Amino acid sequence: MSRSPFEAAGADGDGFADRWHARTDASVSAIDGHAHVFVQGLPMLRERRHTPDYSATVDDYARQLAAQRISHGVLVQPSFLGTDNTFLLGVLARYPKRFRAVVVVEPEIAEARLEALARCGVVGVRLNLLGTALPDLAQPSWQRFMARIKALDWHIEVQRQAVDLPYLLNPMLRSGCKVVVDHFGRPEPRQGTADPGFQYLLGQGDSGQVWVKLSGAYRCAAGHADPAGQAFGERASRLLLQAFSSSRLLWGSDWPHTQHRQWVDFAAAKASLAQWVPDPLARLNVLRHTAQDLFKFSQ
Repeated sequence: MSRSPFEAAGADGDGFADRWHARTDASVSAIDGHAHVFVQGLPMLRERRHTPDYSATVDDYARQLAAQRISHGVLVQPSFLGTDNTFLLGVLARYPKRFRAVVVVEPEIAEARLEALARCGVVGVRLNLLGTALPDLAQPSWQRFMARIKALDWHIEVQRQAVDLPYLLNPMLRSGCKVVVDHFGRPEPRQGTADPGFQYLLGQGDSGQVWVKLSGAYRCAAGHADPAGQAFGERASRLLLQAFSSSRLLWGSDWPHTQHRQWVDFAAAKASLAQWVPDPLARLNVLRHTAQDLFKFSQ
């Protein structure tokens, strides 16, 4: 009898995630706010930007968390899986104390389905708009969708080049939604923090509705001089701390670092945060308190 991709992933692993999840102490010490899990054989979008040739199993991810003394994680639906969140929800159901999830859905999704996702531990929806046409968020369908997200007290997670952030964030903020901006806002690498879109993002610090993920700095790196994006990450984090404070910033490993695995690993991603946020109390906010509240982890 054939196995589901999730069952196959468990069989191919060593059960580490089961043992990690079964530990009695599941109190929140630190939260990875952005990671992906998937296995080979999952149905993928026909049109996609990337096709991984490896699996990123939940056993592998749990091992990384344990090694870095991180108690909880937020799993984000990868772009190449589209709106089929089946695998992600399977992981969430198996480890409900340890993970929350951010899914990808169509704006016309049924109300009952959204409510079911909330009961599963979903806390947000992702708009991964890299390489796609920008949606018209003024359309009634999007207005209704954003109202539903607000009613659920979820957030909308946005990944798009910084130049387009004003177009996207302004209607979201008018709707009253919480907004999480991925990967430092994705400024154009040659412009870095001078990118007008990044400057716009800094101006949203007083809104009280916007959070920014300190993650994937290598996705904003300016060439071979700084392939891991470390220098960019330090400059951008300093400005973001000034604009948002640690109460609106989140850290994410971006594991398994798709398309950038040659430049960084989980340990390096975690170590970067100490350089980006050198103050221990601010760093504790970023790693724990801010994420715990936004992602609805219990005490």
